[in-house]
Amino acid sequence: MSNIAGKAYAMNVLTPMSPWRTWIQNALFTVARVFPHQLSGLLGLKLIHFARWVIIRRNQWPDPAGRGPQAIDNDYMLFLSNFNGTWDQYIDAFADGIPQGLDLFWYASTKYPHSIPISTFKSYITANQIQTNYYYNATPGAAQRDIKAALRVREELLDLARQHGTSDQAAFAAAYKSALARLANSLASPGYAPIASLATQNADVARKEFIRALVAKREAKHA
Repeated sequence: MSNIAGKAYAMNVLTPMSPWRTWIQNALFTVARVFPHQLSGLLGLKLIHFARWVIIRRNQWPDPAGRGPQAIDNDYMLFLSNFNGTWDQYIDAFADGIPQGLDLFWYASTKYPHSIPISTFKSYITANQIQTNYYYNATPGAAQRDIKAALRVREELLDLARQHGTSDQAAFAAAYKSALARLANSLASPGYAPIASLATQNADVARKEFIRALVAKREAKHA
């Protein structure tokens, strides 16, 4: 799947907005910037690399072919995000973490059903999601937490290297043990990437069971 690179998933959602409602969405974005507590639930989600909402007006679309302005009826809002985990995990975490924030950011989008109930919100995202044709990830084997853990280890090692030349053996041993204790939760293996699609996993399991049953049937027939 082109949306996936290692442990990361790229999401792009393009939703139409009536031009007369675009100013409302701009005003709501301003409110979110002035009162950032609306995003406190989002900032606490460690699986998210970043999330961004961009308003694209009818006259702002590129014209690479030089054909002039296109006849577009709607403005659009483009949502971009990178995250670790599965699609369902991400949507569930978003809806649980900032349900009011989601309603704020998609308020002006056409036929937006609100984030609760979650089933209609997922259907809305699915209907408007654009698949990623090419997705580059500089650290495909590492999640956001893995990278932060690696940076903590790096800082501690650099600090130990600085102390090594100026400390005696006992002082350095104490500093080493102290650093090791601080890094206890940062030294684990990053592990494997999560399964991107539970439907795919279930299909693989069903296929294996079918093949196993088919082989057993043939063996019983020739026994």
